[in-house]
Amino acid sequence: MKKFNIRKVLDGLKEVSSSTPSVQVGPQENHLIQETLQSEHFQLCKTVRHGFPYQPSSMAFDPVQKILAIGTQSGALRFFGRPGVECYCQHESGAAVIQLQFLINEGALVSALADDTVHLWNLRQKRPAILHSLKFSRERITFCHLPFQSKWLYIGTERGNIHIVNVESFMLSGYVIMWNKAIELSSKAHPGPVVHISDNPMDEGKLIIGFESGIVVLWDLKSKKADYRYTYDEAIHSVAWHHEGKQFICSHSDGTLTIWNVRGQGKPIQTITPHGKQPKDGKKPEPCKPILKVEYKTTRNGEPFIILSGGLSYDTVGRRPCLTVMHGKSTAVLEMDYPIVDFLTLCETPYPNDFQEPYAVVVLLEKDLVVIDLAQNGYPIFENPYPLTIHESPVTCCEYFADCPVDLIPALYSVGSRQKRQGYSKKEWPISGGNWGQGTQSYPEIIITGHADGTVKFWDASAIMLQVLYKLKTAKVFDRNRSKEDKGSTEVSDEDPFAIQIMAWCPESRMLCVAGVSANVIIYRFSKLEVTTEVVQLLEVRMQYELNDIESPDGGGGGGEQTSALPTPGASPQTSGPPSHPSTSSNNSDGGNMPCLKVRSTPLKQSPGYQVDLVVQLVWVSGEPPQQITSLALNSSYGLVVFGNSNGLAVVDYVQKTVVLNLGTVELYGSNDPYQRQPRSPRKTRQPSGGLCDINEGSATSEDRCKSPTSVLTSNSNLQQFYNGGGRGAKMSRKLSLPTELKPDLDHRDNSFSRSRSSSVTSIDKEAKEAISSFHFCETFARKGDSTLTPCLYVGTSLGNVLALAVTLPPAGEQRQLQPVIISPTGMLVRLKGSHMRMAFLDSTGSLLPPVFDPWYEPNVTADGEEREKVRKRRPVSVSPSTSQDLNESQYAVVCSEKQAKVISLPSQTCIYKHSITETSFILRADVVQMSQGVCLACFCANGHIMTLSLPGLRPLMDVNYLPLTDMRIARTFCFTNLGQAMYLCSPTEIQRITYSQDTCENLQEMLGELFTPVETPEAPNRGFFKGLFGGGAQSLDREELFGEVAAGRASRSLAQHIPGPGGIEGMKGAASGVVGDLARARIALDERGQKLGELEERTAAMMASADSFSKHAHEMMLKCKDKKWYQF
Repeated sequence: MKKFNIRKVLDGLKEVSSSTPSVQVGPQENHLIQETLQSEHFQLCKTVRHGFPYQPSSMAFDPVQKILAIGTQSGALRFFGRPGVECYCQHESGAAVIQLQFLINEGALVSALADDTVHLWNLRQKRPAILHSLKFSRERITFCHLPFQSKWLYIGTERGNIHIVNVESFMLSGYVIMWNKAIELSSKAHPGPVVHISDNPMDEGKLIIGFESGIVVLWDLKSKKADYRYTYDEAIHSVAWHHEGKQFICSHSDGTLTIWNVRGQGKPIQTITPHGKQPKDGKKPEPCKPILKVEYKTTRNGEPFIILSGGLSYDTVGRRPCLTVMHGKSTAVLEMDYPIVDFLTLCETPYPNDFQEPYAVVVLLEKDLVVIDLAQNGYPIFENPYPLTIHESPVTCCEYFADCPVDLIPALYSVGSRQKRQGYSKKEWPISGGNWGQGTQSYPEIIITGHADGTVKFWDASAIMLQVLYKLKTAKVFDRNRSKEDKGSTEVSDEDPFAIQIMAWCPESRMLCVAGVSANVIIYRFSKLEVTTEVVQLLEVRMQYELNDIESPDGGGGGGEQTSALPTPGASPQTSGPPSHPSTSSNNSDGGNMPCLKVRSTPLKQSPGYQVDLVVQLVWVSGEPPQQITSLALNSSYGLVVFGNSNGLAVVDYVQKTVVLNLGTVELYGSNDPYQRQPRSPRKTRQPSGGLCDINEGSATSEDRCKSPTSVLTSNSNLQQFYNGGGRGAKMSRKLSLPTELKPDLDHRDNSFSRSRSSSVTSIDKEAKEAISSFHFCETFARKGDSTLTPCLYVGTSLGNVLALAVTLPPAGEQRQLQPVIISPTGMLVRLKGSHMRMAFLDSTGSLLPPVFDPWYEPNVTADGEEREKVRKRRPVSVSPSTSQDLNESQYAVVCSEKQAKVISLPSQTCIYKHSITETSFILRADVVQMSQGVCLACFCANGHIMTLSLPGLRPLMDVNYLPLTDMRIARTFCFTNLGQAMYLCSPTEIQRITYSQDTCENLQEMLGELFTPVETPEAPNRGFFKGLFGGGAQSLDREELFGEVAAGRASRSLAQHIPGPGGIEGMKGAASGVVGDLARARIALDERGQKLGELEERTAAMMASADSFSKHAHEMMLKCKDKKWYQF
């Protein structure tokens, strides 16, 4: 009997369940290309995060280090120093950051979170880390205060108590201020949570405590009792001191400010309602909205500043949020674009007991950061140098290019610098701390973002920085006859007819092509000269293919006026008509030939930069709107742009401004169609189909279809929740409420989410239609067995088929303007599982063959036309090295679908390698990228894995489970680029960049900037002779004596739990060793030493005394026992 081996069975199962290894098929000998990339060349790590912190909740500023920190509702921390110095950290719990406090000039920060934890961050390392954490279990944290140069942190709670934490050891002191002791009999009810704590600037021993209900208590720390209590009948939001410590100001929920004398009991000395109308008869002014925060800042030579947020009167409906600056008799009301989260006044001194001399106000808004110059008349704002405008309009798509031509960034910068706004403050940006990294990587990188309002932004992303270079407004091409124009910019329109859906860009020729959501394609050329275009060139294209329409008079093939003069077996009969007028709809009597947007009829002044060359629009056909464009490509050497949707594809010659080819997907196959397609009934035709699936019940009517990306379809109800920004609890709503939320499904890549993922691709019924999913232009072997390279266009479809089209171009020069371009289908190259995504070509040595291109030339110069022709005639075609002709094979085509990758040898068209990338999930983005050591295929999978495969062998090199796809936005915006760089939008306002290159990971530490730089703390203010003599000036307090374990004892263990952080104790020694720290510690050490010496003296004296008494006793004993015999004892 045969022995049953369980291990072999398990091994077999293991092999089946793991992703199948690369299968080598076909002849081996000729494909022994030495692959240079190995697993050790890959490592995945996050590099930097750019953009505005999403949903900010708190802010702090270090006035000596000049560093700004912002905390968010998701527990993120962002630090900003001088332009180019930024840092991102994350609290593991993800709880909202309610307050931040710098240990000024110490290189450390305390954060308080909504989950009642307090953390100490060490900022003296390039990637800040947590040194200590404290988790409160019985009380909720509401307010924290850390006095300048103190190591004792006051923590106020919801119950009204105040606990004290030593920030060096992160241990609680036994000293507690209980709410009932603080208010005693002054109030019958509980005073509410602690909303404010601060010490008197002139006397550290006196603490002011603000309770929500309106009670303020001045607490004497030494005597442990309240000196004064101040009661007001309106709730308190914030409190601020005058620097002399004799007065303080409170802001209240009825829009009033009350100013109190410290020693004055009973009533405030002044009550102000900044925005209240003063009634004539001396009555109280009517209440206003709450003043959420007030700051009181003094100047040496003038009136103090009172700065506040909120407090507007209730009758100002629709008024934007305001910051009010009161200075002497003048009151300035500064309107903001978004609600104010917090503001801070920047002052010349870190000492609270000196004249503050405020010079700027940092205002943190929900979606912006504004810094106001207080020193200039009219309070102008500073020009913000950080890249915080990514979300100015929601990002709908992006592309990332590393290793661009070196002249590109200067060219874009020079045209972009003319777009700058005027009227900013003349002063330097005040947040100027930190130092730049010493990065050695210096290749140019560009990120392009497309937005919902039709803008396209170009960003310089070199050396882990981000800076906007140039902004293009594509909506200028269209008429804006919209009644909603008068709406305020903050109000969200449910329609974004100009939203950018896909972008194609050729960095070498600088040609740009964008596809919009309203089924339009705009082609741009780059020019350094201004030009006025009298008439914007327009091509209208009919694309609608129904099999049962073939008998229709206009030939079903769209225009019926194709310029393909050669009928080929693969092309359908209608394509052989004579060349005709470029507008394929001008001669149609069909009533529905309307494009979704109207191109402007008036002359268009075009500034230097990107200038429109041609607009192509898909028109409504027989009452049905055009399908959205799912794929797009351009080639500057051929002068062609191609775009496709769920109906078919169209090729446009932008040199001659004509449509070269307009084919239905079915017609690409000709008689070799592998599918049994059912003719669709006319009734079904009336239903607009979005990309690849039918609309959800009631989700959109055909009228909305072309207007808005919000109406593109998803058969998957969970997706709607992604778009509405919610996870589980999001309401299913049609209207996208936030402008920053992603507009769904703007590009075919994500239609893969909405399609039914059937394993069987043979049944066409599973799909509504076969859509065009990708294009690739290349000089290659068009047909099997060809011996010469010809220009080709490869088309990938949503059913995984890759088809070839041969392109015949007229000779360069004048002929190119006159003779037609001929494109003929040459049949199918390969079929893959899942929708086709990406294609690339390698030469016989395994090097990447880049698409051919024309170098950039200035399009608006007519004088030296001959020069231009010379440039035009030079068409650089990259041909494989001649040595390759000795081998039977000259090129390799790399094709990748959402499930698998294959490498095809050309011209024999045999598959030599294939690899199943994922069985259970699907790929969202795949790119063939050039690494410094070779070429690889990089994939981002919907299950969160990032993978790289070698080429041409398709060996797995890296597979990292990076992030679970929780957000459709990541799927929409993920991009790989050369040299191991990648990016995605991690929130509506932020770009996260990652690297998968080992080199970059190793150099990252050098490239990152430093937040902490050694700076001397300014000198403390001089007390003056008389103040010193008569006891005026600041009173210091030995807090150690009060709060230390000796005096106060230990806190209850159940109150809070101490958690040591990953930063470690050693880090803390570093974090607390600033110049100030050294001085303070030296002083404390001296005190301690004196104390210890004193103690030692006392101890010695005590010991001497006890030795004395001992000797006395011994002597007495001896006398007593001297005469006794041993037996008498």
